[in-house]
Amino acid sequence: QVHLVESGGGLAQPGGSLRLSCAASGGIFSSSAMAWYRSTPGKQRELVALITHDGSTTYADSVKGRFTVSRDNAKNTVFLQMNSLKPEDTAVYYCRFPRYDSWGQGTQVTVSS
Repeated sequence: QVHLVESGGGLAQPGGSLRLSCAASGGIFSSSAMAWYRSTPGKQRELVALITHDGSTTYADSVKGRFTVSRDNAKNTVFLQMNSLKPEDTAVYYCRFPRYDSWGQGTQVTVSS
């Protein structure tokens, strides 16, 4: 059974930074893609970033140049570095393990002055 635990959310000011982490257990991490999504009330959950097993990355247009996804296969952990945060980045952020269609519990990110 795959289990994902996210951490690192919180409150940031516009222009600030946060770093999210997602620790995976129970799955074959090193040969699998991982993804970050976000959700806001009334909107469909949005793919924010994806990283393949070999480190190739894909980003939503809205976060390109500001967010960076990375992974540490030795620790079964994926990260999302969020810089130059904007109020519209406010959302619940979810980690996903697509191979098993498994989701984390979500972590709230709020960008406000």
